[in-house]
Amino acid sequence: MADDTAAEARLIERIRNGERELFYGLVRPHERAVYLVAYSVLKNEADAEDCAQESILKAFRALKDFRGESRFQHWLVKIALNEARMRYRKRLAEHLESLDGEREGEDSEYVPIQLADWRELPSDVLERKEVCAELQRAVDRLPEKYREVLMLRDIEEMTIAETAGILDITEATVKVRLFRARLKLRDMLIERLPAYSRPLKKKVQAW
Repeated sequence: MADDTAAEARLIERIRNGERELFYGLVRPHERAVYLVAYSVLKNEADAEDCAQESILKAFRALKDFRGESRFQHWLVKIALNEARMRYRKRLAEHLESLDGEREGEDSEYVPIQLADWRELPSDVLERKEVCAELQRAVDRLPEKYREVLMLRDIEEMTIAETAGILDITEATVKVRLFRARLKLRDMLIERLPAYSRPLKKKVQAW
C-alpha cells in the first residue's frame, strides 16, 4: 500500500509538471467508484455517467490543489459525491420541490423485520437473475444517506474511517446508517421475494 501511494504521488507530480496525458492512467482504477457514488445519489445511469465524467474533469482542473492528506481515490470520490448532490438538488429545484421536505431523519422509529441484514440471504438465492434485479431496485429505494454508506462500505469496501471522511460524518454515524441500510435492504428483499423468506427466517431463529 505504501509503495502504491508513493507511486501515485510521483504520478501526480509528473502530471502537475506538464505530463497531462498521464491523468487518465491516474483516474482509471477509480472510475467504478466514481460512477457508483454518483449513481447512489442520482439513481439514473445516464445522469451518473455524465456526473462521473464531469467529476473527473473537475479533478483534473483541481489537481494542483490536492495536498495528499488523504488517498487520491477518496479525494476524487468526494468530488463526485459533491457534484452528484449538487445535481440532485438542482433537479429538485427544477421540479419546484422543497429541499427541506426531501431531507429525512435518522429513522429512529424504524423497526426491522428481524435482527439480520441483507447479506444473510443464501448465496444461491443472490446469484439468481431475478433476485439481482430486485436487489438493485431495493438499493435504489434506500434513502440517499443509506445508499451512499452502503455503496462505499459494502461495494467499494472502504473502511469506516474512510467512509466517514468522504461523507463528512462521524464514524459512529457511519456504523448506524450502515446497520440500518442493511436491515432496510434485507427487509425490502423479503417483502419482494416471499418465496425465499422461509429459509432465511429459520436461519435467524437458529441464532
